[in-house]
Amino acid sequence: MLLDTHTLLWFLEDSPRLPSEIKEQIESGNEVVVSIASLWEIAIKLSINKLRLQFEFQELPNILEELEISILTLSFEDTNIYLSLPLHHRDPFDRILIAQAMNHSLSIASADIAFDAYTTIHRLWS
Repeated sequence: MLLDTHTLLWFLEDSPRLPSEIKEQIESGNEVVVSIASLWEIAIKLSINKLRLQFEFQELPNILEELEISILTLSFEDTNIYLSLPLHHRDPFDRILIAQAMNHSLSIASADIAFDAYTTIHRLWS
């Protein structure tokens, strides 16, 4: 399961916006990953003061390791898939996640219904 950026943040903050079913799947999931693109998005939002974290950004790799959440790097094939995606979704970070989900056969945990336009991926939410 690939976590959308907001899903990761809500999980780390123990936010009530994260459905309990998704939280349980993250906690018990065999393969839970977060894209390096999401970490990049978080860094950008921190740098322009559009986001605050309850921890230091530099602690994030250790936090993810403790939670057994792997960081998914970007590959050339991810970018090749990105290039061919229809423009159902305009956010470049979300489009990267869509390409990675397609390339790695991952479902995406996201509240964003725009992901549903891509019928080759499965969005998890309740």
